[in-house]
Amino acid sequence: MQTARTAAEGGKAQRVYLLLRDEISRGDMPPGAVLPGEMRLAVQHGVSRVTIRRALEVLAHEGLIERRAGSGTVVTTPGQRAEAIAADFTTLMPQLVQMGQQTTARLLAYAYTPAPAMVAEALHLPDGVRVQRAVRVRLMNGAPFSHLTTHVPEHIAQNFSETDLASTPLFRLLERSGVQVDHASQSISASLATPDVAEALDVSVGAALIALTRVVFDASGRGVEHLAALYRPDRFRLDMVLNRVGKQGARQWAPVIVPMTGGAE
Repeated sequence: MQTARTAAEGGKAQRVYLLLRDEISRGDMPPGAVLPGEMRLAVQHGVSRVTIRRALEVLAHEGLIERRAGSGTVVTTPGQRAEAIAADFTTLMPQLVQMGQQTTARLLAYAYTPAPAMVAEALHLPDGVRVQRAVRVRLMNGAPFSHLTTHVPEHIAQNFSETDLASTPLFRLLERSGVQVDHASQSISASLATPDVAEALDVSVGAALIALTRVVFDASGRGVEHLAALYRPDRFRLDMVLNRVGKQGARQWAPVIVPMTGGAE
């Protein structure tokens, strides 16, 4: 039997679902707004009413709309759905530290395995070195918003257990293991939800996600953690403050840089 989360996985229904969800997330359709009827939406998107109905079922399942008999389909207010978490891009690390303290995690997978080539290269590990791989979902008020895959060199990871990972943010476990975190490299991009990630984050397969990759190094330059994080864009966003700098005729936008301390998962 098809579930609400997977109902929009057909190409056309998935496309309509993503377009409508983005309109709601951007505020183009604010809370309380009434969506056009199914027939009008079908004409606008060039699809059948059945396709529109499947897309709306997923939006309703995710709490973004409410289908009311006699009054149409209405965009819900923020209080009726999971609140989005905001982070300032220039102070992202300390904010993620705080986030780790205010949220809960569910451990999905845990194993020791040879480091994948990409991870070994990023952490500057010799060929064949084993790492601890852990996959977790982080939740705010019971609602999943991030999917985290971490790789930590075995000689460090042996200092904490599977139980520790299910209850304590990884950066705390690293510090407790005597690691002195010194710096990290980080990149932000976008990705699409694979079936396993979609199930964990309660989104449709192929849904757009924010992708964050971070490699953490200690004071001696050794790689101590590789993180691949995926965030639901309707429950997490990145903000940035920009200043106008430079002399007249050569002025440009520059981010406000704030010193970052600590680590985060």
